[in-house]
Amino acid sequence: MSDAIKVPTMAEYMAVGKQPEVLFWVGCAGSFDDRAKKITKAFVKLLHNAKVDFAVLGTEESCTGDPAKRAGNEFLFQMQAMGNIEVLNAYEVKKIVTACPHCFNTIKNEYPELGGNYEVMHHTQFLKTLLNEGRLKVEGGKFKGKRITFHDPCYLGRANGEYEAPRELLQKLEVELVEMKRCKTRGLCCGAGGAQMFKESEAGTKDINIERTEEALEMQPDIIAAGCPFCNTMLTDGVKGKEKEADVQVMDVAEMIANAEDL
Repeated sequence: MSDAIKVPTMAEYMAVGKQPEVLFWVGCAGSFDDRAKKITKAFVKLLHNAKVDFAVLGTEESCTGDPAKRAGNEFLFQMQAMGNIEVLNAYEVKKIVTACPHCFNTIKNEYPELGGNYEVMHHTQFLKTLLNEGRLKVEGGKFKGKRITFHDPCYLGRANGEYEAPRELLQKLEVELVEMKRCKTRGLCCGAGGAQMFKESEAGTKDINIERTEEALEMQPDIIAAGCPFCNTMLTDGVKGKEKEADVQVMDVAEMIANAEDL
């Protein structure tokens, strides 16, 4: 990331008595995973380009507690959630955007009962809003006419009913969008949900991410588009497993928009 883009923290905003338009919740993957950091950077470039006044929590951000809750440790989840809610409420945060559907789902649907009430948006929803408001320009660029298939993240699609935002953004890139047999409400998990991201796969004949990657590769895409860092990892591993990484890329929708614009 060039030195030109400075990402301010909520603490810095608070110090000068200002409130940003939106808090960007980076999430564990977006902060620590080398592949997901690229998604974070691409999204920051888009926010900067659209002149969005945003801030991050920085070191004050902790895991939302999604993996703990899905793995059955409700106590740890509540501890993590309440710590975050305390910080968010102290900063009087109203609106949160995140590039991780797991963070999105947890903060949106599970924080309210613990006292954390915010307007929460997935980054594709937020980008679509910026597009509708004319603050962001999305054009074909280098992806025009490319065959793209979009993998629905479980926590964006089936858990929260958002199927259109990512597809609308892709269509603005003037790509040829081809749908897998199992998509939208019938989408198949990438295999990383429910804290499976952090453990070895269980006994069976085929890993879920391989099954899903095969479905994607059947569409003969140039790019498999994703909207979740976990899905990105699983599909990338699947593509590598099939020795197709020379032919097929796995990219987040935000990366595609940023790359199309050469930001």
